[in-house]
Amino acid sequence: MADIFNDLGQPVGWPVTTKLPRTRPERTTLTGHYCALVPLEAATHGEDLWDAFSQDKTGANWTYLPIGPFAEKADFIAFLTAAEASPDPLYYAVIKDGRAVGHTTFLRIDEAQGVIEVGFIHFSPLMQRTPVSTEAMYLMMRYVFDTLGYRRYEWKCDALNAPSRAAAKRLGFSYEGTFRQATTYKGRNRDTAWFSVLDGEWPALMTRFERWLEPANFDADGRQKTPL
Repeated sequence: MADIFNDLGQPVGWPVTTKLPRTRPERTTLTGHYCALVPLEAATHGEDLWDAFSQDKTGANWTYLPIGPFAEKADFIAFLTAAEASPDPLYYAVIKDGRAVGHTTFLRIDEAQGVIEVGFIHFSPLMQRTPVSTEAMYLMMRYVFDTLGYRRYEWKCDALNAPSRAAAKRLGFSYEGTFRQATTYKGRNRDTAWFSVLDGEWPALMTRFERWLEPANFDADGRQKTPL
């Protein structure tokens, strides 16, 4: 885009054409080929999620999350109960074949600027490296851009979390930099890596997602034929 200058000859940003503020995400169901995202309910999803996360025998999936792992189911259900009541982060359970197999959230919801983040992603071994993981992210992104009309979608993670960084890039997020000593969790420092997708980038990215998610792109064993 060509530079824009004000009456003083100073370069300024282009005019915002998106009507602001935008609408907050709702506790709604997002449905795809392989999974659905539904508002998290501790009573409904707690048992399934406890069983699903217990498939991670080493606890490695909890390392970069600010909570867990939980030794007692009661403590885990208490966490889910608080998560269910939270408006931000706004929690969704990922449902595969009628069972909750993971959770994800919208957070740092900024309606005034049309900016929203995806985070607190915890995908159990039952959905890792399957179309479910990718489709869950696609459904959230489609909701943010096509339904809610946000301008910017963010992904942030511990800069040392190599799998999360790789996932962000695979999903089409652009790396923007690292905020040093941005926060702390579990008694340790976190340098935070920032990634984003902009509304103008979404149409081409959506086409890539939908092509990859076609059932014909997977063989009888569920292996992809063409990478994302």
